[in-house]
Amino acid sequence: MGRRLHDYRERIESGVTRVLLLGIFATGLVAQFVKPVGDALQDKAFLGGALLSLVGYVLYDAVRELSGTLQTAPVAVAVNSSDLGRHVREAFSGREEVGICFLGYTGETLFLELKHRLERLLREPGPTRKVTISILVPDFSVPMAVPARVGPAGVPVDDPEFRRRLELKCQDFEQQLSGLQARLGAAGRVHVLCQYRQYQGIPRDKICIFNGELVFHGLYDVTARQRHQGQDRQDRELYDPEGYGTDLTVWSRKDGTETTRVAIDTWVKHFQGLWLLAAQPSWRVPPPPA
Repeated sequence: MGRRLHDYRERIESGVTRVLLLGIFATGLVAQFVKPVGDALQDKAFLGGALLSLVGYVLYDAVRELSGTLQTAPVAVAVNSSDLGRHVREAFSGREEVGICFLGYTGETLFLELKHRLERLLREPGPTRKVTISILVPDFSVPMAVPARVGPAGVPVDDPEFRRRLELKCQDFEQQLSGLQARLGAAGRVHVLCQYRQYQGIPRDKICIFNGELVFHGLYDVTARQRHQGQDRQDRELYDPEGYGTDLTVWSRKDGTETTRVAIDTWVKHFQGLWLLAAQPSWRVPPPPA
């Protein structure tokens, strides 16, 4: 309703402006050739003023057309990964069904927020009755260029020990979420399905999809270096992307533009394809029997 009133008001203002410009043009033109009118207005530059108003009329239409084009074009919005918590809370707010998809590195930032929301559902389920969480992480069981140790001249050297550490981290996240899934199921309040799968390759993209309506996409800095201590107590430099500080571009169906709708549908389809091709990790805890 508000949008229609806004459009209606704009059409009225546009019509009034056009009438005024055409009125100035007509008055100036008459004043140039009808002497009594010209004497009454006491202006010697009627034709110039009339032509100027006509040019203004033409330019007004052109500017309005350009403005309309710019207003309907989707505006890319960027947020930081640290802002995901607010969007996770909004994804659960007032909804009976919640769907969250993630593709990235370890998903630690998202995991913490999901853990807090599921714990809250144990106390205050509200309207939420079904939660589906799909998480895609790299297959850390195979040699990788990222993460890897920084070798001579910056050449990545596979580091099985560090890969194993990340694999155990993902396993721990999955076990904690599966535990909450079982507790919520036993309480009979909310049905939760949390699944982990693995993709092949380095962690390049970070994708979050909330309820098929909100899409976040960013690129990890794959050459980011961190220092970690190994089991031998020695520090070593590793290629280890920092997910928490990754900037994300946002697409929201609330924009209401066709371009945004197509972009979101494309990302959703892309994730579904990757999910279909991904393998279940060997460490994944089987879901409890229904």
